[in-house]
Amino acid sequence: MGILVASSAKPRRGASLNESIPQLSTLTSLLASLAKYRQAFLVGLQSNIVYRWNFAVRGFFSLFHLSAVFILWSAAFAGKTELGGFSVQQTITYFVTLLVLQFFISAFNEDYQISEEIRNGLINQFLLKPINYFAYRFSIFVAARLVSGALVFLPLLIAYPVLKDYLVMPTEGWRWAVGLPAMALSAMIQFSIAYCFGLLTFWFLEIQGFVILSFAIETVLGGQMFPLDLLPPWAYAIAKYLPFYYQMYFPAAIFTGRLAEPAAIAQGFLIQICWVIILLAVNHGLWVRGLRRHTAVGG
Repeated sequence: MGILVASSAKPRRGASLNESIPQLSTLTSLLASLAKYRQAFLVGLQSNIVYRWNFAVRGFFSLFHLSAVFILWSAAFAGKTELGGFSVQQTITYFVTLLVLQFFISAFNEDYQISEEIRNGLINQFLLKPINYFAYRFSIFVAARLVSGALVFLPLLIAYPVLKDYLVMPTEGWRWAVGLPAMALSAMIQFSIAYCFGLLTFWFLEIQGFVILSFAIETVLGGQMFPLDLLPPWAYAIAKYLPFYYQMYFPAAIFTGRLAEPAAIAQGFLIQICWVIILLAVNHGLWVRGLRRHTAVGG
């Protein structure tokens, strides 16, 4: 009886060892894959640090835009203490937050970079290597936004003596815990839309018209011209179901207190995640169909 028990226990240990080998292989493959994109991130970080003054200059020019916002909204609040339920200080805080978010999560020229790589045939090198092109470009995008996001604080520090009396950020700690994930998802939406436009180069020689149209819509429906809660209720309700709402306004509204109800924030997260999934699926479809066309014409 003891011999039978001992002999039956050995195969279990051997089977467990055999089962662990594929798991170790999968883990090794995953780490190797992450190392590739980590390297792409580091290269993107180094190249963007080299051109850091481009972002710094763009940040200083943004002060002119912020000055115009300050003048226009101060005039709009003339003789009023509130507009749409918010004070002039809260509104200026919203636009300053929007400026910071723009440098942290906006896609500046990623669409044109992707378009150029497709048009010039540079995309071919990625077809011969075990590299996911979306992950590669997203790694570079994250690196670029970290550099530009850090540099935007330079002009804000210069403008702080003028702005300090108009900055009234909410003090609730939970806003950071909720706002940072919303900010990350917004960055994914921003990049996914830019990636989508870049892939249109498989069918169109120029994508500038698409990019300009999208930028114009985003400026209005993304809350960059005015806070979206100033829209009529029916228009605001429609805007909440569009991706532009989640490109910039949603995280800005969380950070600045324009969104306070847990139910509204939870609903926003759900819709935002849905848009991320939809855009990733659209990008995958465009990539697969675009490669078929690229191969068919001898690219």
